[in-house]
Amino acid sequence: MNLNPMRYLSTRGQAPITTLDAALAAGLAPDGGLYVPETLPHFTTGDFDGLDTLPEIAARLLAPFFAGSRLQSQLPDICSEALDLPIPIVPLGDSDDLVLELFHGPTAAFKDFAARFLAACLARLRAPDEPLRTVLVATSGDTGGAVAAAFHRRPGFRVVILYPDGRVSARQAHQLAAFGDNIITYKVDGSFDDCQRLVKSVLGDVELARSLNLTSANSISLGRLLPQMAYYAYTAIQIQRRGQAAPTVIIPSGNLGNALAAIVVRDMGLHLGDIVLATNANQTLSDYFAGADYQGRPSIATLANAMDVGDPSNFERLRWWFKDCDLRHSNIEAHWVDDATIEQQIKVWHSRTGTAFCPHTACALAVRERLPTNNALIVATAHPAKFNEIVEPMIGREIAVPPALAQLLAQPAHAQTLTNDRGALIAALR
Repeated sequence: MNLNPMRYLSTRGQAPITTLDAALAAGLAPDGGLYVPETLPHFTTGDFDGLDTLPEIAARLLAPFFAGSRLQSQLPDICSEALDLPIPIVPLGDSDDLVLELFHGPTAAFKDFAARFLAACLARLRAPDEPLRTVLVATSGDTGGAVAAAFHRRPGFRVVILYPDGRVSARQAHQLAAFGDNIITYKVDGSFDDCQRLVKSVLGDVELARSLNLTSANSISLGRLLPQMAYYAYTAIQIQRRGQAAPTVIIPSGNLGNALAAIVVRDMGLHLGDIVLATNANQTLSDYFAGADYQGRPSIATLANAMDVGDPSNFERLRWWFKDCDLRHSNIEAHWVDDATIEQQIKVWHSRTGTAFCPHTACALAVRERLPTNNALIVATAHPAKFNEIVEPMIGREIAVPPALAQLLAQPAHAQTLTNDRGALIAALR
């Protein structure tokens, strides 16, 4: 396959055009923007004939994005290493709707796919004599655990995790702090948005980021977006091969990276219908798509804590991609769900089907009830066992813990305290 090298731009337009390798290493563009590919390739399902597994489909889908990269020839191996995880597409009860289960990785959340992929890329790009590289990550609960698992004991890397103290589940907090070795975990007196702001302020300081050899593993990283596109492409291809219509895709959304991946896959020509963002009581996106000006705001704590984001970073990417048209008329919509409705959905679906859903997936289930479609794909983003203190009292039974999560929960955990201050973070990184 002969492909022209792909170039990458900043959403803010003030940074030099760069390569995939440089964009992956930097995490954030020097002008504070997010990296995006200069162009998008176009695909049909026929382009994937003879390819059946997620790693195979991912390697084909991502080949244009890796054109010109030092990783180009290694892409199939990267996909096999990082993306060889179960990805069931199962019926929702006795309806025609489907559920895409993205929580069968080592930390029981959809973030495992992208974190493993990014780690595999950065490990291959690292020079043998390069100083220790620090992967700085803010987390609302799931990202940090996935990144920690992906980079744990990788030579040449350390991970520094910031999470909002008291605003993640008990099992999420334990998971974040149980790895040890090259994983350092801080609990911050603030919200996820505060943690994210600290990370961006440090990564956006080009000289500081260079001197500390920093990169990011948040969804601001291009290395997170690309593999998330892969599992939506896989899903679209499987559904079309079954002869089913393009589904309305309902995605629990916080920082917007996961939903953006589905939007990009659809825009590349694959078999997905309307994209619906399901948020919790943080109404930034639902207000915008209802006609209000975009306005980031302080986040609100909810039962669906991994989505407690008041100023989604990837909205910047989304607006950049749709700069030449009306974003609100691009077959994208957003709806918010309150805690009472999350609880009601968890109880109803357990009573109806015996299935326990996490609070984030419950948001998507609630939004599905408001839509006229008879062909929906619900994206299930996390295993309910990560939220046992929320879900188990609602359904009246214990939830079996996946083996990998159980093993981690059995380990001792230690998180350090960090003040919500840029200077404190810089001191910790030094």
